[in-house]
Amino acid sequence: MSKSFEEQIEQLEKIVTELEKGELSLEDSVSKFEEGIKISKECNKTLEEAEKKITILVKQDGEIKEEEFEA
Repeated sequence: MSKSFEEQIEQLEKIVTELEKGELSLEDSVSKFEEGIKISKECNKTLEEAEKKITILVKQDGEIKEEEFEA
């Protein structure tokens, strides 16, 4: 079962905290960094997919019109 976006962000924050403490060995630091990069890429993919799905509903002349979201 895959983790939710929020769970992935929480895990990423834990990894950053561990790395910032500087108490890990070089090998463990590299491993954590690799894990963090993987999670970051997964989060980015989730955000990109969500952005594609976002639409803005605009009430126009009594009708609801769906438009693409543009950042």
